[in-house]
Amino acid sequence: MEKPPIVAVVGKSNAGKTTYLEKLIKELKSRNIKVGTIKHDVHSFDIDKPGKDTWRHAQAGADAVIISSPSKVAVIKSMEHEMSLDQAAEFIFDMDIILTEGYKRSAKPKIEINRMAHSSELLCTPDELIALVSDADWNLDVPIFDLDDAAGVADLLQRKYNLPG
Repeated sequence: MEKPPIVAVVGKSNAGKTTYLEKLIKELKSRNIKVGTIKHDVHSFDIDKPGKDTWRHAQAGADAVIISSPSKVAVIKSMEHEMSLDQAAEFIFDMDIILTEGYKRSAKPKIEINRMAHSSELLCTPDELIALVSDADWNLDVPIFDLDDAAGVADLLQRKYNLPG
């Protein structure tokens, strides 16, 4: 099975990455495109609740715990080092595209989200970008979309990666 393309959605803190990703995911889903996402967290996080069975398994020493139901599955695995984006993507299969929030230092193609109220500078160089989503006018040689234009970015992704729909 062919691996899905991975596109990193990046931007400075509070630029609106999550809000824009919500719009883009909904737009892609409306086109029957299967979307996986990976959120990069530079801090630690915990999805397990103290006292619950999976938490108790981990407390007893399990290095990996999977919780599975008829509608969802989650993997909780202890790590000595952070996984690379490609390693994390191996957990997502049967998708048409994987979008990340973060991973600004990855070598993946990027869509940068920029709001002038938060920054008048971009994180990425034009050669790293496949698109810029902004409320400002930029003189760049990449497609530029408005913060509300999820359909335009979805069109771009469909063309660039030959996505279904």
